[in-house]
Amino acid sequence: MQAVILAAGKSTRTYPLTLTRPKPLLKVANKVILGYNLDALKDIVDEVILVVGYKNEMIKKFIRENYNNLNIKFVEQGKQLGTGHAVSILKDKIKGRFILLMGDNIYSKEDIKNVVKHKYSILVKKVKNPELFGVVKEKNGILIDIIEKPKELISDLASCALYSFDRGIFDALEKVKKSERGEYEITDAIKDISSQEKIYCIKSKSCFQISFPWDLLKADREFRKNNNAIGRNSKINRKVINSSIGNNCMISGNVRNSILMDNVIIDKNSIVEDSIIGENVHFNGKIASKSNVYSVVKNEKVKVDKLGAVVGDNVRAENVEINPGVKIWPNKIIKGKIINDVI
Repeated sequence: MQAVILAAGKSTRTYPLTLTRPKPLLKVANKVILGYNLDALKDIVDEVILVVGYKNEMIKKFIRENYNNLNIKFVEQGKQLGTGHAVSILKDKIKGRFILLMGDNIYSKEDIKNVVKHKYSILVKKVKNPELFGVVKEKNGILIDIIEKPKELISDLASCALYSFDRGIFDALEKVKKSERGEYEITDAIKDISSQEKIYCIKSKSCFQISFPWDLLKADREFRKNNNAIGRNSKINRKVINSSIGNNCMISGNVRNSILMDNVIIDKNSIVEDSIIGENVHFNGKIASKSNVYSVVKNEKVKVDKLGAVVGDNVRAENVEINPGVKIWPNKIIKGKIINDVI
């Protein structure tokens, strides 16, 4: 069996972290998202097709250095025209039944095994914010309808964007028209198939959907089991609680409930709470977290259960106090009190 992983998008909702890397290379518990999925696919599929686009050389380099023993092929999606388009360009490469999954979610081996039991199936889970996903309506475990990011509440059952298909999906994709978002949606092809075939809705045991930067923090806690994850050659001189610390970091301040990427320096007397700190950051100051804070994503305020700040790569922060919910774009030098995003 083949697996297709879609990993071509820019992922603007996870800015500033994805300004400098593709989302599948973001880390959870010091392991990249793509690595979790490739490990889960082992012994289930004999070929993986990676659809790449944005910063694809970084993904290819990661595969060369870590998974060169797997049968992985790359297909480039030149224009980002949606998930339906990404699958349609693979028509000549798919031999029969295959699994389709997104490169920016984390799937378990158990869920994948349950999905492939059926000719057509979709992985689903209950969520608090269904408007952010493809929403599923089902009856007795069979798909009735799927709507991409509906504006009205239809169901609290979201698609995890993990599917089992056969080559019939390509016939359905030929009928798909561009959506209001200007994309060819895989969900439209799925609806066409569901009018003729049973599509089984498989309830997820463990799926982490990474839509926003703070989703990484939730997944990180789950994978670490509330223990610290400390990377290679990192030195901890102060208190680190319930956090992931990358490789080659120097921590002389206090870090709690956070993700620090590689080569981060946290100066003495600094505080970092419920935050994500990018690579090569030198931080001196304080990031205090707050519950029910708002963060701006694509010009809209998004409510977050608890958050400190999100700091991009190569930032130098000198004697700062960063408000909860603030995002700092890469390569910035910041000082003093920061109350809004620094772009």
